[in-house]
Amino acid sequence: MVSEPIAPQAVSEGAFQVAPDDHLDLPLRQPRKSLAPYILLAPVVVVLLLALGYPLVRQFIMSFQEFGLGQQLGTEPPAWVGLDNYKTLVTDPAIWTIIGRSLLFCFVNAASTMVIGIAIAVLLTKVHKAVRFTLTTALLFAWAMPVIAAMTVWEWLFDTEYGIVNWGLSKLGFDFIGHSWLIEPLSFFFVATVIIVWMSVPFVVFSVYSALTQVSEEVLEAAELDGAGGWQRFVNIIMPTIAPVIAVVTVLQVIWDLRVFTQIYYLQGAGGLASKTDLLGTFIYRMGISQSNYGVASAVAIFVLILTLVITSGYVRTLFKEAE
Repeated sequence: MVSEPIAPQAVSEGAFQVAPDDHLDLPLRQPRKSLAPYILLAPVVVVLLLALGYPLVRQFIMSFQEFGLGQQLGTEPPAWVGLDNYKTLVTDPAIWTIIGRSLLFCFVNAASTMVIGIAIAVLLTKVHKAVRFTLTTALLFAWAMPVIAAMTVWEWLFDTEYGIVNWGLSKLGFDFIGHSWLIEPLSFFFVATVIIVWMSVPFVVFSVYSALTQVSEEVLEAAELDGAGGWQRFVNIIMPTIAPVIAVVTVLQVIWDLRVFTQIYYLQGAGGLASKTDLLGTFIYRMGISQSNYGVASAVAIFVLILTLVITSGYVRTLFKEAE
């Protein structure tokens, strides 16, 4: 027996009667914002203000003062010199030479690290699991090795008399017996670049490889079926997907390479000439500690901070746009 269709009136007049339209215009209650996130963030903000805020303000004030050994020992009060330290920064050709050298060194190292790191990360997705595990373990050991321990090994590798690099090149027919890699600035920075890139590549590899594992295999297979080659899939699918991770890693790499200190300072102590190989980090340290000219050193440090903010401003603007 076929049941008769239910009239529309039966639905509206039954148990499921819809409320009148005027009741639907009531304002929705806004969810109450919890104070818990702000309470949890308060200790972090306090620690940042104490650990970073005070030293930064102190250094900013010191950049307008004549602050030397006497002021550090407390025998003389710091004298206010206004913009004199910044005038020294602007007018001293030697400082601008160091700034240009530091920027060039930063660009070469950051670019080399990113290219090699991305290439290795892509290769890790193509090799067998056992090979990937071995390479990842080796990279992890290289990344976790203490800087001083790694620098000791690298110093031995490029040693003038007993270095394995000179020995190997000599066996290949090149005249590198007794060659000093640290005397000439060009070879000095070549060694420094090799060491810094070697130490930095693992972080890039781990970050980019993690991003590559999130690329949709279905999209890649569909593109391959549509006739897209390997390079086209990499440029048009993989790179746009991992672009945010690459942007973050690139910004961090630029900051680290611009402020590099330990490797350069160690190599200078192993035979490099500080006057020809100083970068911003070692120059600030030498100006403050060795020459007790903390005023000029603070002015250069503030300049490095502003330079870092300018270099990373593009990425910061992108973050704000994404947040909006």
